[in-house]
Amino acid sequence: MVKEILKTTKKQVRKYQLEVVSQMLKLATNGFGLVAALAWNNVIKEFVEEYIKPFVGTDSGMISLIVYAIIVTVLAVTVTLQLSKIKKKLTSK
Repeated sequence: MVKEILKTTKKQVRKYQLEVVSQMLKLATNGFGLVAALAWNNVIKEFVEEYIKPFVGTDSGMISLIVYAIIVTVLAVTVTLQLSKIKKKLTSK
């Protein structure tokens, strides 16, 4: 009976350890994803500042923001669709 309890307890501890590591992995991945998103955010902002604002005028705050929002949206949709295709290919094998 003691052996069974120990065996069950070891399984529970192992399950708990795996869950903790899994959550840590998710947090780390999300954290690095946020850092990458912020880096791309800066790149896109700089692109709009250097190439879009001079083209539409320096007083074009709203237009520049709309162009920025469109660029970010297109990029987000494109990346999401491509990653979804990759996931679908991997799960269908």
